[in-house]
Amino acid sequence: MVTDAVIPSDRLKAALAAIDQANADDPHTIEVDGQARPKEQAHAELMTEWVQRLNPYAHDAQLVAARAHHLRRWALPRSDYPEGRAGYLRWRTAQAKRHAAEVADIVTAVGYDDAFAADVSAIVAKRGLATDPRVQTHEDALCLVFLQTQFDELADKLGDDHMAEVLAKTLAKMSPAARRIAQDLELSERAAVLLEAAAS
Repeated sequence: MVTDAVIPSDRLKAALAAIDQANADDPHTIEVDGQARPKEQAHAELMTEWVQRLNPYAHDAQLVAARAHHLRRWALPRSDYPEGRAGYLRWRTAQAKRHAAEVADIVTAVGYDDAFAADVSAIVAKRGLATDPRVQTHEDALCLVFLQTQFDELADKLGDDHMAEVLAKTLAKMSPAARRIAQDLELSERAAVLLEAAAS
């Protein structure tokens, strides 16, 4: 059957490759399919896969935002800022500024314009979540990657009761379609039970 498949442009391929190269230096690793990978690089690839699954016709800005959503996040550690919500918000603000500048450098180097760079940053910052379907797709992909890769580790830290609260908040941010997909993820038995409880 013939489909109107979206073929990545050379410019998009170059942007994704540059982001992958930047994330390859992550000193933190995560196991994906039995293989240790640089954490942010692996997360970025999974994000891109989910965005493409959720929207096979995703625009370049969506795909670049997915790949760059935590670009070199380790370069500005949370531990550099005070504990508590005020410190967290300062860290998030600084991360957003650093991230926007680094993404802009990458995309303009491969031929995108400043407006495109600003669009990517807006999606990553989840501006317009209630009105922009692209941002909801981005949020859905983030939540699905979280469930795939971080669930059990976080549950070990928080305990089941607190994790159930986190799950309820996560599901509330997801679209109905993404919530249905979450129910079919291959999760640990513990994760599956908690997810089912949170969904109900």
